[in-house]
Amino acid sequence: MKNTLPALREERGWSQGDLAERLDVSRQTVNALERGKYDPSLPLAFKIARLFDRSIEEIFQPEPERGRRAPSRRGLPPGDRGLTEDRLAKLLARDER
Repeated sequence: MKNTLPALREERGWSQGDLAERLDVSRQTVNALERGKYDPSLPLAFKIARLFDRSIEEIFQPEPERGRRAPSRRGLPPGDRGLTEDRLAKLLARDER
C-alpha cells in the first residue's frame, strides 16, 4: 500500500522515532509502513489519520491490482490437474445429454 507518511512526518520535522512514539509503535513499524512493507491495522490507520488530521484515504492508497495467480493445486490427488478446459467441456457435453 502506498502512503504519504514520509512527507507528512517530514513536514512536521519528526523523525521515524518521533512518529513511532506518538503512535505507540516501534520505529521499525514506522519504517515498514513508510516503505509499503506493512499495511496498518484499521485501528492504527485511524490513529495515524487523527494524528495528521487527514482521512485514511488521503494518507493510504491501495496498490493497483496485479494479475491474479492461478489457484493452487495443493490438496488434489497425485496426477489430478484440476478442472482443465478439456475436462470442463466434457462435463458440460455430458450434462447436455
